[in-house]
Amino acid sequence: MDAALSNKALADAFEAQRPRLQRLAYRMLGSVAEAQDAVQDAWLRWTKAGEGVADPGAWLVRATTRLCIDRLRAAKAERAAYRGPWLPEPLIEPLTQDPLERAEDVSVAFLLALERLSPLERAVFLLHDVFDEDYAAVAETLERTEPAVRQLASRAREHIRDARPRFSVSQEEASRLAAAFMAAAANGDMAGLSTLLAEDAVLVSDGGGKRKAALRVMVGRADVVRLLEGLAWRGGGLGRVRDAKTMRINGYAGFVVTLEEGPETIAFQPGEDGRIAAIYMVRNPEKLSHVEG
Repeated sequence: MDAALSNKALADAFEAQRPRLQRLAYRMLGSVAEAQDAVQDAWLRWTKAGEGVADPGAWLVRATTRLCIDRLRAAKAERAAYRGPWLPEPLIEPLTQDPLERAEDVSVAFLLALERLSPLERAVFLLHDVFDEDYAAVAETLERTEPAVRQLASRAREHIRDARPRFSVSQEEASRLAAAFMAAAANGDMAGLSTLLAEDAVLVSDGGGKRKAALRVMVGRADVVRLLEGLAWRGGGLGRVRDAKTMRINGYAGFVVTLEEGPETIAFQPGEDGRIAAIYMVRNPEKLSHVEG
């Protein structure tokens, strides 16, 4: 085969799989940038081994999965030493477009639940339960026996049984809640904020030690309001927003906001009672390199 034609065939086969590989890698790693790096590494391996591979899709899924597992294991100590709560790197889509991802499969709640799994458990669960690979294929990918893979899948499901929320709230209602919260916060209306929050609402802010953020998860309406009230009293918080763009962030209605010190993302998880169940704020600049502020 002519070398140019061979290279084009390899590139075409890879590009056909790239969206699936990117989705898998993001769920494995919780990072847009790291997922892109893992997929790029898979491409480099593909250029050396791809010619003559009978099933390019299966080969590339195996390569990407193994690369992600290696990255997770290497990052274990770094993740354990992370300063303050950890949130996944935000996945941002315009609200005006149809979502590229199923909301429940990229929700922060789901990705945080995946963090509680071992790398192998995470790979098995995602490959089988999310990407519909059969157990035999998963076993080949992970170089494990099929019974061992089934056991890993069962264990993973026990950990994340309730973590994939079914979004019963309409996108319009979720957007209304998010906009009302931002308006009340910007105006220092703590009473208005309180009415928007579920009684057991949580607020998670991720500064990674690089920017100011709460060093623990705020739990309960009163706890969340106290934090926001303290920020407002000190002249910080959402009163300093220079610009705010409505976006879909990990399937939730949210905002990309621009502050004096740079961008941050705020995502709002709606609750069953028509109030906000959780607020996720990513402030760590290392997780926002792909965000236009």
